[in-house]
Amino acid sequence: MKNRWSEAGAREARERWAEDHGDDFALRLYTARLIGEDTALVLHGGGNVSLKGAVHTVMGDEVEAIYVKASGSNLASLTPEQLPAMDLTFLRRLRTLERLDDDEMVNQFRTHLFEASAPTPSIETLVHAFLPHRFIDHSHAGAILTLTNQPEGAKLIRDALGDRVAVLPYIRPGFELAKACADVNEAHPNIEGIVLLFHGLITFADDARTSYERHIALVDTCEQFISSRAAGFSPHEPRPASGSAKAKEQPNELATRVAPILRGLLARSTGDEDHPYARSILEWRPSDVVFKFMARPDAKTLVDAGPLTGDHIIRTKPKPLLIDQPQWSDEAALRSQLEQAIQTYRQDYDAYAARHGSSAAGDDWDSYPIVVLLPEAGMFCQGLTKRDACIAADIAEHTLEVKADAQAVGRYDGLSEQHVHDMEFRAIQRAKLGEVKSNPQGATIKPGSAKILFALRRPLAGQVVAISGGAGAIGFAVAEACIQAGAHVALADLDSQRLERIVGRLETRYGVGIALGVVMDVTDESSVRDGFARTVQMFGGVDVVVLNAGIAHVAPIEELEVEDFRRVMDVNATGYLLFMREGIRVLKRQRLGGHIIINASKNVFGPGKDFGAYSASKAAGHQLGKVAAIELAPQDIRVNMINADAIFGDREVPSGLWAAVGPDRARSRGMTQQELIEYYRNRNLLRVRIHGRHVGNAVVFFAANATPTTGATLPVDGGIIEAFPR
Repeated sequence: MKNRWSEAGAREARERWAEDHGDDFALRLYTARLIGEDTALVLHGGGNVSLKGAVHTVMGDEVEAIYVKASGSNLASLTPEQLPAMDLTFLRRLRTLERLDDDEMVNQFRTHLFEASAPTPSIETLVHAFLPHRFIDHSHAGAILTLTNQPEGAKLIRDALGDRVAVLPYIRPGFELAKACADVNEAHPNIEGIVLLFHGLITFADDARTSYERHIALVDTCEQFISSRAAGFSPHEPRPASGSAKAKEQPNELATRVAPILRGLLARSTGDEDHPYARSILEWRPSDVVFKFMARPDAKTLVDAGPLTGDHIIRTKPKPLLIDQPQWSDEAALRSQLEQAIQTYRQDYDAYAARHGSSAAGDDWDSYPIVVLLPEAGMFCQGLTKRDACIAADIAEHTLEVKADAQAVGRYDGLSEQHVHDMEFRAIQRAKLGEVKSNPQGATIKPGSAKILFALRRPLAGQVVAISGGAGAIGFAVAEACIQAGAHVALADLDSQRLERIVGRLETRYGVGIALGVVMDVTDESSVRDGFARTVQMFGGVDVVVLNAGIAHVAPIEELEVEDFRRVMDVNATGYLLFMREGIRVLKRQRLGGHIIINASKNVFGPGKDFGAYSASKAAGHQLGKVAAIELAPQDIRVNMINADAIFGDREVPSGLWAAVGPDRARSRGMTQQELIEYYRNRNLLRVRIHGRHVGNAVVFFAANATPTTGATLPVDGGIIEAFPR
């Protein structure tokens, strides 16, 4: 465990925050971030820190205050606003109470904040308030959990750390734990910290550096102890060969094949005829940690042994679903195996919840697994967003690693089922995810209720949209409209540099992981196949396939070279076929229905002179869509066309097509380039310029199942009489 304190880093923190918040506050943020940036200490929203100081009120009084990390915020990026201040004198008085339930505890936190708009402080605020030290750090260090999550965890901690720490058994986080920590500290005033079995390490001091360095030193000592105890022991012995044949494909090939099946089986039925499924995004994790764990002969036992700590449960559920000996050689058998395994998992989860007084059936709670382990393929985690899925994967991967390490020094032992249930179904914990919301009518909605999930989310939430020609003006606009509607997008384009810029722009605006750039030649079957494989590996599947890549050529038919005609047809017609065909294969594996949306052209119904190759190719793509609508209706895959007119793009993302053909098109009409843009504006009935965002809006309309429509053509052209569908 590396001590990452540096004087340069501390100086930078002071320069950044001390002027507005004081020196101690600046160093509090600095060491909080040092802890948060080390994944061996905390993961996504885990851990806690505090600082005791003073606040000057509007009346000029100096009042004792405690600053505690806000619930659910990340230490690695902690900001001043995420360390809300509370009345410390009052909070300390709460220790005299015999009992304090969660609702009243949170009420006391909120009514004793110095800023009414501040976020709600952590569930463990009273631990920090009742201890006397100015700086307190709390982590869920893997080395600590490796030792505490054992039948003799307290003894192992004593062997490793001696009298430097006090050790407490598992106590429900909140009021009860806070009183116990204060009591044990008073009984042992010279300790450097407190180890909480199944819950991590607390260190403290009256300055930021000492508290942080104590934390690092104690964890480092535990790491060295584990290394000495595990010397010569290999916790990752391969599983003995089973009677089933190994898969012939590589993990990426298996993931490409199984992810859409799994994603389809994990989709929740909503009971809404127009929006029958609530879908999720998958994260595929083919790491060495995952494969080594699944190769262990005791993998199933460790999976069933429960989570490392209660803080992880809300992200991963109590345990993953491990598929024993997947039927890789038979896709139908594999689907049946996965379906049965998920059904069994849900039944077991319902029974677990019922044993402890909760109903996990029907609409009350979501009983689907979050983490699925598939030997030879890897780990798959689901979430409402890619970020959620990655958080679950990070925590699950860390859990597998710590469990394996724990076996190396003894025998892993998880939290009791009662404690697991208490933390998982505890409202104050689930509130960290922002899951308990109100619907438009004001009724409280329970987390995971599939029937109302769609109403609370954006229309394309949890969906994946694949767009060919994604780096162009229309492709970018479609991607942005779909992201704003809740989707994740995969942009396919031949121009790698432009694609990189577009994806970067989208991720800057909407978050890392929201968009995937896939370099693809839509005229090449293997390139299209590989591009969809990358998309599936990234997101788990595809729900909306947008055919958009296109080129043009300007020439009268008598002068049209065959090679030029073939080139345009290859991209605009054959390219549409290949992109559509590969998308259909993914959609059918998911069995969730879906959409194919074809960006055809106003030229399908209203062709223009010198545009024969383009008009013919777009008509071919349009006709493919009609045939596909007929063929795919039984699978509830809807196919619709958009006929747009003359989208030039803008300064941010200009149209590559018009950059190529615009000058010739202008000459063909005897105009300048600017006159050409005005010509297209003025020739439609509404006298409007058509933008890429208008096509994006049309895509979202179709993809959101706003109407039960397939085989339709929607003009996005401002109204051109000769191009009216007929």
